[in-house]
Amino acid sequence: MADLQLLKVDLGDRSYPIVIGRGLLHSGFDILPYLSHGDCLIVSNETVAPLYLERVAALAKDRNVHSLELPDGESFKTLEAVQTVIDELVRIGARRDATVIALGGGVVGDIAGFAASCYMRGISYIQVPTTLLAQVDSSVGGKTGVNHTGGKNLIGAFYQPQLVLIDTDTLSTLPEREFSAGMAEVIKHGAIADAEFFGWLEKNMQQLLKRNVDSLVTAIHRCCEIKALVVAEDERETGRRALLNFGHTFGHAIENSLGYGEWLHGEAVAVGMLMAAKLGGLKKADQDRLKQLIEAAGLPGEPPPIGAERMRQAMQLDKKASSGTLKFVLLRALGDAFTTTEYSDSLLSEILQSADGKRD
Repeated sequence: MADLQLLKVDLGDRSYPIVIGRGLLHSGFDILPYLSHGDCLIVSNETVAPLYLERVAALAKDRNVHSLELPDGESFKTLEAVQTVIDELVRIGARRDATVIALGGGVVGDIAGFAASCYMRGISYIQVPTTLLAQVDSSVGGKTGVNHTGGKNLIGAFYQPQLVLIDTDTLSTLPEREFSAGMAEVIKHGAIADAEFFGWLEKNMQQLLKRNVDSLVTAIHRCCEIKALVVAEDERETGRRALLNFGHTFGHAIENSLGYGEWLHGEAVAVGMLMAAKLGGLKKADQDRLKQLIEAAGLPGEPPPIGAERMRQAMQLDKKASSGTLKFVLLRALGDAFTTTEYSDSLLSEILQSADGKRD
């Protein structure tokens, strides 16, 4: 564990570490200081559990460990899944000193975290993210929740974990499509907050796609560093944290319109970032750089043909909409993002027409 890297999400008495390194699930990382003294429920899914459940259970071996496997996929990110976790906590007789460990991608993390926030008005939980998207984004910051047929992540809570444990070795088993989807969130962090990091991604994308360990650790560390600073400043998204939603208003509308799971979250966000870049009037050369980097990561550069009107309707259900007015995260330049409710509706209509299947 010589290469272990440590970051902190600074939230006063609710602060917690982000631990990044290779082989953390093999090395006997001491997870016990982050566990409460009661039962421990590991929540995973049918894809990840066969790979890593035994290793995580071994880390928590001094506790009474139970496990629960959920179905895999965004379509299962529902209140029913949260109920399943709560039912299991009741079944094992978990008390307020229990801990939930979320082992998996963003879907598992959101479900398990939300269940932990609800059970007995809140018990401890730990994030052990196994996908790139979860490692650089969803596991950090305490956003938990599930989807509703009316919109993405409409049901949830801000609830911080005790620890985020990132073992980069888990990325070796990640399917290529999911790895690329996670790269969208990596690109997002550079686009909104760090032009130098964006340039580094342009130079190192092929090494990242080859899953070069040093490159991955650098990218994951920088993304977590950016997000930790933003969350410490604005935990409940009343200001700067909203910048992390770059591309998400369009992206969530794509996911909702297609049906959750048809496109991966990162794929939808990738296209959403390009649409937001156009809406914000980012200079053409930087729009081209953003598109080239997104496509180099194996991500789509155009929306699916779901129809402009359907997308507009879905966007009105976005959590960030107020009195029918959408709030967008736009770019002044690469590395310089801002939020606004002032935008050209005619330009928005023109951008949404690309979802009619029309191409320039």
